[in-house]
Parts: sequence; C-alpha cells; structure tokens
Amino acid sequence: MCSRRELPGNPADREARYIEAAVDGVLVTSIYLPNGNPQPGPKFDYKLAWFERLLVHARSLADSGHPVVLAGDYNVVPTDDDIYAIRSYANNALLQPSPRAAYRRLLAQGWLDALRALHPEERVYTFWDYLRNSWSRDAGLRIDHLLLSESVRPRLVAAGVDKHVRGRDNASDHAPVWIELS
Repeated sequence: MCSRRELPGNPADREARYIEAAVDGVLVTSIYLPNGNPQPGPKFDYKLAWFERLLVHARSLADSGHPVVLAGDYNVVPTDDDIYAIRSYANNALLQPSPRAAYRRLLAQGWLDALRALHPEERVYTFWDYLRNSWSRDAGLRIDHLLLSESVRPRLVAAGVDKHVRGRDNASDHAPVWIELS
C-alpha cells in the first residue's frame, strides 16, 4: 500500500523522485536522488537541498521505530572503494565532498548500508556507464543503496547485485540491487 508519493519539505517540488509503500510490514522507499551535474550550478544545489530534505524525513522514519528500507539510486559514491577509478570522475557530482558527507550523515542516523555490511571488503558496483567500454572493463560505481533501519537490521539475510542483468542487450546502465529479509 502506497503511503507517500513525494519527499516532504518542499510542496513546490514536483519531480517524481520519492515514493514509499508498506510491504509485508516493512516500509520500503524508492529514492531517485538528483544527479547534480554539472556542478557547481543549480542542478548541484538542487541535489544538496533534496538530500537535506531526505535527511530530515529519514530521521523521522528512523525515530518511528518501524522497519524501513531506504532503497534507491542515491547518485552518491560513498567512498573511493565504491568506484573503479577516481580520476575520470573527479569533477562529477557523484563524488563531491558535500553529497558524500550527506550520505555519511544519513548513515550516522543509524541506517545500515546492507551491501557494505555483508560485503565489507568487496568491490561491489551497481552502475556501469555506457561510455568507454565501462561494462566490459568492469569499470563501475556503487551509487544504488539499500539502507536498513535499526528495527529491520536483524532480519537481513543476504544482499547482492544481479550484475549479469547489466550485460544483457539494451540493459539499463544500473544492475538490480537486492536484499533478503527473514
């Protein structure tokens, strides 16, 4: 059952970037955080403002005590271990200090990065650009995340990326990211 179709905090914002629904007792969100390129500029400013709104709403969800999964394309590479190489993306909004700091602030609210929790040392990518033979070189980035509230953490059984899907004809540049909960 859909419970919310927009991120609160800016009634004038009509971009379809957030939805949440209750699924088997778990509130699951779908997030499409703005890309923010080119930066600096209005698109990057919008990204940061949107992230601030997400932080406020995520705090209220975490404080509710309900089981919540914040799932989606965050358009943030959290650390240098989440990208094949930094040089070609150095000026990209996905790697700038302020979105990375916002992501860390989100985790500091108590959210668990499910993929990183179960695969702490692995190079795990969720996105491969269509350019420069990124897919064939496994030159990926991890920008899609599944974050778990404290009350759902103990139910985490498995997490992964269906990387093979990205290799199909006419595939998205993202691969499906998934978790299994008990």
